[in-house]
Amino acid sequence: MASLLKLRKPIPSSLTLSSLSLRRFSTYGAEAEEKKAEALESFIHPSAIVHPNAVIGRGVSVGPFCTIGSSARLGNGCQLYPGSHVFGNTDLGERCVLMTGAVVGDDLPGRTVIGCNNIIGHHAVVGIKCQDLKYKPGDECFLDVGDNNDIREHASIHRSSKSNDRTVIGDNNLIMGSCHIAHDCKIGNNNIFANNTLLAGHVVVEDYAHTAGAIVVHQFCCVGSFSFIGGGSVISQDVPKYMLVAGERAELRGLNVEGLRRRGFTVAEINSLRMAYRKIFMPVDVNSNGLEERLAEVEQNEELAHIPAVCSMMQSIRNSFAENRRGICKFRHWSGS
Repeated sequence: MASLLKLRKPIPSSLTLSSLSLRRFSTYGAEAEEKKAEALESFIHPSAIVHPNAVIGRGVSVGPFCTIGSSARLGNGCQLYPGSHVFGNTDLGERCVLMTGAVVGDDLPGRTVIGCNNIIGHHAVVGIKCQDLKYKPGDECFLDVGDNNDIREHASIHRSSKSNDRTVIGDNNLIMGSCHIAHDCKIGNNNIFANNTLLAGHVVVEDYAHTAGAIVVHQFCCVGSFSFIGGGSVISQDVPKYMLVAGERAELRGLNVEGLRRRGFTVAEINSLRMAYRKIFMPVDVNSNGLEERLAEVEQNEELAHIPAVCSMMQSIRNSFAENRRGICKFRHWSGS
């Protein structure tokens, strides 16, 4: 036993058990970081054309026959499927996906900015020159897109027509196939545009609006939050908040009750909105008061005047009659909610 003890090599006092463990763990940590770095290296297919001045983040995948221009900047984790292209002064945020044939940006003065976690669908075209004849070659034009948007196949979104304006898309929007968003539109958050929704220039869509398929919105119109537009409608005037509209020349058809329920509005709030809607758009005597008087009546009603949802709807209606606005969609006195 004594001889065996003598053969043991003593551990230097400078290397305690804890320091040995730390060294071992640091070695393992370095190896893990090295493997992580290898995994985050970008892959660029040999047939892709990537300008040497382009800025490519880590973990980017560029498929065959893609093109990335000289002023493009791709965030970490972006994926470009075969035949997709990024042109001009364009920023792609992290983890964006361009499906086959997608085109983002244009070689024009100005800029296209795409946020994080966006999907640009097959053959969609985002951030190109507008179709407004007032646009002058050489003018700057802009597009800003937020995060978590799903832009489906063959959709088109254009830059602004003037350097002092911009086209804006918010967050968490679903823009289905063959939709068009023209120059200088302002789109909020959490909207759903069904196939072939066409927005002319300078249209404003607030939050949580929902369109059915094949609808057209006239330029400078506003579509309010939590509203619903029926399929095949033509919107030539504003759609106030919470409303349901439909028709070849869209008319108010009541409240978007189902949409309000899905978005968490309480029964009391919906009943109050119904009461206000009836007082404004379904008066017992249609010749008794004009629209302005009926609005004032609701605003002075003790039961309704202090309910935030009703106040918001009233403000939306009044805003539609401000200068340079188009008024609200027509309504039928028999239409219920």
